[in-house]
Amino acid sequence: MTREITDKNLYLILPGKVSKMAVMYAADAGISITEALIRIYKSTTYRELETENSKLWHYGPVALYQMFRENYQ
Repeated sequence: MTREITDKNLYLILPGKVSKMAVMYAADAGISITEALIRIYKSTTYRELETENSKLWHYGPVALYQMFRENYQ
């Protein structure tokens, strides 16, 4: 059985991607995982990621992290 990703179920796959991004970010920036999560969840990258139409959810954590770092100031 294949399930379609929609705005209503997208939230199910985001925590895994975000947690892996946070581990990378915390290590690179020398900050806590909690601070990394806060910054990611407040970012424009996350706002785009949580919108199904953007299709960013197709990307893996490494690609998403690179996008985040390019956009995060």
